[in-house]
Amino acid sequence: MKINGIMQTNFSKTTFNYKTSPFFCAKPFDVNSTLKKECADLRVFHHHIYEFKKGIRNLILTTEKSMYKPVIEKRLGNEKIDYVIHDIGKDKINVYFGAPECVDVVRTFTPKLNELTAEQDFMLGIMLGYDRVKQCVRYMKIKNNIIKLKNG
Repeated sequence: MKINGIMQTNFSKTTFNYKTSPFFCAKPFDVNSTLKKECADLRVFHHHIYEFKKGIRNLILTTEKSMYKPVIEKRLGNEKIDYVIHDIGKDKINVYFGAPECVDVVRTFTPKLNELTAEQDFMLGIMLGYDRVKQCVRYMKIKNNIIKLKNG
């Protein structure tokens, strides 16, 4: 079906090949409303993998719904991408993935971001590619107790 010059797929009658689909799923499936939601919910996660593989980023942090943890672990395992996952509540997880050297550093941190030391907070921001000057300003605010972290 063509709408305003854009091709649109009728998902209700489509069977995806998971190996060729731009969306990764653990196994072939018939697209239904649940799986369409999964693909939509994980769209940013999949884009982050693309960015990592293209060398745009060395470390990625993404917050996802905990119900997708098995799908996320399967995809990262299949791509042979190092990762660590921290539960941050009953429904959310923080997924760090990227270069093994960066993920190894993250493994030394507490899972709770608000419990990082000022130095860990600074290192994480730099590794995630945040603006260096803004990270320096943030670090100084934490050190001067303008921004409060539990360990800051």
